[in-house]
Amino acid sequence: MTGEIKPASDHRRAFAILFGVSVATALGNTGMLSVLPAIGRQIGIPDALVAGIFSLSAVLWAVTSPIWARQSDIRGRKPLILLGLAGFSISMLMCALVVSAGLHHLAPPMVIFVLFLLCRALFGGFGSAANPATQAYMAERTTREERTQTMATLAGAFGLGTVVGPLLAPLFVLPGVGLAGPMFAFAIVAAVMMAVVHRGLPETFKPGRGDSPPRHRRFGLPWRGEGAALWKDPRLKPFLIFGFLVASCQTAQTQTLGFLIIDKLGLEPVKAQGFITLAMAAGAVAGLLAQWGLIRMFQMGPRELMRWGVGCAALGNIIVAFAPDYAAVAIGYAIASLGYGFARPGFTAGASLSVDAKDQAGAAGAIAAINGLNVVVAPLFVLLYEKIGWGPFVLNAVILAALLGYALRQAMLRAAGDRDAREEATIAGLERTDEGGV
Repeated sequence: MTGEIKPASDHRRAFAILFGVSVATALGNTGMLSVLPAIGRQIGIPDALVAGIFSLSAVLWAVTSPIWARQSDIRGRKPLILLGLAGFSISMLMCALVVSAGLHHLAPPMVIFVLFLLCRALFGGFGSAANPATQAYMAERTTREERTQTMATLAGAFGLGTVVGPLLAPLFVLPGVGLAGPMFAFAIVAAVMMAVVHRGLPETFKPGRGDSPPRHRRFGLPWRGEGAALWKDPRLKPFLIFGFLVASCQTAQTQTLGFLIIDKLGLEPVKAQGFITLAMAAGAVAGLLAQWGLIRMFQMGPRELMRWGVGCAALGNIIVAFAPDYAAVAIGYAIASLGYGFARPGFTAGASLSVDAKDQAGAAGAIAAINGLNVVVAPLFVLLYEKIGWGPFVLNAVILAALLGYALRQAMLRAAGDRDAREEATIAGLERTDEGGV
């Protein structure tokens, strides 16, 4: 390495670019999610199948995330981030083409559903590469004291995308492309971010150019992320259980929200889109308030974030379940989103802090996997909604209340952030010394 970029400048540039990657990904996914109920009802796809469009993608995400995490240790973080953005952009473009065909009645609804499912699956298979690589990239470049704030800020980037995505989506519902317009736009945004990452993201490891191999190979350290080891690791398993259930509740509530608002207002799907957008934006703003404001203001650590998070989310679900009107739905969703805005960076940072420096990529892959796999359960909640309108939200509240008890009683969750960091600090120090001398 020639070292033209100063370390502080290098870090700031990397963080800004990865922040942009997170915003672009969330912007596209949430923007798509906000128009899916209207798309499904416009084309004639049953509600539960609309929620199921993400299922195959979610399974592939869960399977491939640990694989891409291992590849990022071998090939470097940057190539995997680029692969993830490419998968996202191509998947979004193909989904837009399929939706356009459905809106113009060029194929039966069930054919459109199958094609949509397969096109979205490209994101699960290849878009999953970016998330663990991004998390591992930042974990390697922060101290333990900085880790929670960094993870919260990256989560805030997703939060910003969830605000902007639903607000932008209606602007791209244009003549000729209709409800497929937002997907075309988000595919372009991802392609632009690929160019930014390619040109601007500093990478310290470049295979085949004489640079050092990943640190766990350099120091002869065993990598406990190999295979499924980290999934069974008692340090990490409680965070994976907690995270999967929290993410499942959030996904179920978000995917059911659009149908609830359409039915509560009694409007045509396209006319209800603005109300769905406003409610989702209110939730995203609440999540940002948590991640960019309250976490810093009160110096909250992983333990507090998990406890307060599931408590607020449970309250918000109860309000949505028995909301008498649209305003109450939006308020309840915002309170729940505030809770998720605490809980998700809480278990992410807690998981990162629970393992050593050599295991960061493996932990990131495991967290990415559970963040994707939870989408599989969403269709079951939509089916429950079709039978009992308040059912999914009450079930969410029960699960979240149980998680509060779990966070209070489980030993690893109670001690989140308190582990002795001497070994990690030693390894991190060796890494910085070696990188400086390459």
